[in-house]
Formats: sequence, structure tokens, C-alpha cells
Amino acid sequence: MASAVIMPALELAQETGKVLRWLKAPGDPVAKGEAIAEIETDKVTIELEAPASGILGELAAQEGDVVPVGRAIATILAPGEAGAPARAAAAGSPASAAGAGRPTAAAPGAAAPAPTSIKASPLARRLAAQHGVDLAQIKTSSGKIEKADVLAHVEARQAAGNGAAGRLVPASPKARRLAAERGVDLGGVRGSGPTGAILTADVLAAAVPAPAAPPVPAAPAPAAPAAMADARPGARPAEAVPVGTVWRIMAERMTASWTSAPHFYLVREVDVTRLIAWRAHALARAGDAGPRLTYTDLLVKLVAAALVRHPAANTSWRDGAIARNAEVNIGLAVAVEAGLVVPVLHGADALGLAEIAARREDVVARAQAGRLRPADIQGGGFTISNLGMYGVDAFSAIVNPPQAAILAVGRIADRVVAVNGQPAVRPTMMLTLSCDHRALDGARAAEFLGALADLVEEPLALLS
Repeated sequence: MASAVIMPALELAQETGKVLRWLKAPGDPVAKGEAIAEIETDKVTIELEAPASGILGELAAQEGDVVPVGRAIATILAPGEAGAPARAAAAGSPASAAGAGRPTAAAPGAAAPAPTSIKASPLARRLAAQHGVDLAQIKTSSGKIEKADVLAHVEARQAAGNGAAGRLVPASPKARRLAAERGVDLGGVRGSGPTGAILTADVLAAAVPAPAAPPVPAAPAPAAPAAMADARPGARPAEAVPVGTVWRIMAERMTASWTSAPHFYLVREVDVTRLIAWRAHALARAGDAGPRLTYTDLLVKLVAAALVRHPAANTSWRDGAIARNAEVNIGLAVAVEAGLVVPVLHGADALGLAEIAARREDVVARAQAGRLRPADIQGGGFTISNLGMYGVDAFSAIVNPPQAAILAVGRIADRVVAVNGQPAVRPTMMLTLSCDHRALDGARAAEFLGALADLVEEPLALLS
């Protein structure tokens, strides 16, 4: 039986993915879990794995195509089906660029099969619920209802009652919710998404009021020195640096987080004398075997323990409610050439130091090589951003939505502190906790940071 290769959705806000490169060609044998394509998503470039073993059939998306999430981009055929690529492709998405992203009309007079249950993608069901569409009224030749099928049905229904003016404005569900909250008319917003669809960033841009016109001065104001410098003969113009999708989406997400999430910050300076001794002891025991233990690895272990003791910090803000995460999954902010990615260490509270170091080394290396898998960046509940290796004393990070908090870590440096009422030099580290006040209040955030600081200053407390 043929298996569809689906454009993955790594988060609720993702709407499309781009096929960068096919690693396998039609007719090639593939094994389940084997990388068959490189996909650029909203967050990062990943390797898409085969959902089943078999023969790669015809491709429904070519390199460079931008495809809605949930749509089939290829099929994997069982050995006996290798001679029927056309049938397999028909079960996925449109095979021609002209029909990309649009539903395929059934042949006139053809009777649609009566399935025992309606097959529809999660995005299609959510869009149908928003517009009061009965999925049973939508007929598709593939047998599965996609987002584009629902959009086409709504457009046809509205056009029948209102003429051309009833055309549905294409927009993501998140963009529609944000527009309703901010009173933005989607009819006047220009979409930057596929086929002109309105995305969240478009609504945010439209919601910003235009600056008021400055008063006309009575006399011309003297030119500023910077402006005069730009006008000097031979001055070089500013260079426009093109950015990739990952960087652009990173900018949009951070802008959305900064403008929508009410941030507040808590700062603690912690004595890391025992943390340094702990790392030195662990390195001596490990010798040259395995990956080299870093302070980030120790912090992952301690943060995971603090989250278990204070689960209020392991939450997310979703659809107007606080969602408590069932697992302790810690993301690590990693700078790559394309921007910033956050691979996740899943179940960090159950991992030993050697396991944390090995997984951290693996995901960071694959992130920098652009070879992350979808599971590597999914499910994060808390993020650590460490800039200590760059000599930064302290900084405030922007919350990684929808998470409730992110920990910013500065460098270890010798500082003068009070010890038993007397000045002394101790190695210390600055920890800054950035929080989304919608999901985490000051008191609970302070309790979590206090517990973490205690563990950093006395790691043996892990044994209690």
C-alpha cells in the first residue's frame, strides 16, 4: 500500500515548507527513517525522513517548490506498486505548477465514493470549523480534504451569495485571530504568503499606526551631520544584505513575541565555585572517552531538576490559556549561518550528564550542518541561551513563543562579593530569566530562579 510523504508541520504557526533538495530520485529504494529530502521550514532546514520502506514514486513537488503543510509531496510505493507512479501521485498533491495549491475538480458526472469517515487534514478541519463548513459537502478526487479544498468551498459559497465581493480573503488562522483582536480589516491587508495569503507578520505591520506628519518648520532646519556625511562625494551607500527564510522568520517571531508577550526579567548572580569543581571532577572521571562536558550541559541538568520542582515555569501560553508541559524538554539556542535555531533535548530530567553531553553535541553539530530532523526542534518547553563563551557578562533574551520563559547565561568571571560580611573574590555567573507574564507571574518565576541558583551554588542538592 502506498504511503504519502507529507510536508511536515513543526508548529501551529507554520503554514508552508520549501523543498530544497531531493536526496532520492523516483524509483530509488528507501528505508523507513532514511533521509529522502531537505526541507526548509519556518524555523530551520531539516532532513525529511521516509515514513515507510519501499520505492520512491513520482514527486508531487520539485526542488524550490513552496508547499502548504499537510500536503503530500511524494509517495512511497510497496514493491508490487512500483509500476503505478501515476496512481500514487494522484493521491497526493497537484503534479503541475499550474495547479499547485488548488483542489483538483472531479470529472463531470463522476460519483464520489462514500467513505465511512471523512478524511481531512488538521488545518482543513480547523478552517472548516471557523467558517461553519460541513466537510461532507466537499468532494475531492484524492479522498482527503486539504486546506485548499476548504478555502475553495468557502469562496464558492460566498461568491454565490455576494458576487465577486464575497471572495474569501486568504489568511492563516493565527492571522485571523490577531486581526480580530487588533481590529484590522483583512480586506485591506496585503499578504506576503503563498498565493497572497495573509500571515501574522502582515497583520502586525498593518496594525502599526502610521506616524503623524511632523509640523512644517518656519525655517529650514540645518542638515544633521550624518545626513551630510551620506551626501559627501564618493560616500559608499549602505549595502543591503539578503536574508534567508530562517532569518526572516526568526525576525518575525521575535518581533511578534516582543510586541505581544508582556516581558519581565529576574536577575541572579550566583557563586559557581562548586559548579566549576563539579565539572572538573566529571571531566577527570570521563577522561578522553565521550564528548567533552560543558557548563551548558551542567546547566541543562540543573534547569531540568528545577523545572521538576517548579512546574509552573514549564508552561506555555496557548490560545488564551496556560498549558502545562507533560515533559521536561529543554531547547538550546544555537547560532547557525542562516540565523538562530533551537534544537531540543527531550526528557532532560531523566538524562545523565554523559547522555546530555552526547545529545547536545549531536544536535548542535547537525544544526550547524543544516541536518536537523523534525523531532529535533519540536516539543520544547523551556530554552537556555548561553553567551558566556563570547565574553558577555549578562543579557536579556526574548521569550521563545509559546514558552513561558528563557534563561540567559553570562560568562564566569572573578568578582568581588561579600562572604561572611567580608569582601572576597569568587567566580560568579549572571543568570537572567526572561518571562511571559501571561503564563508565569513574578512570584513563581522567582521561586524557580531561586531553586536554580541554589542548585548551581550547591549541585549536591540534586541528591536530596
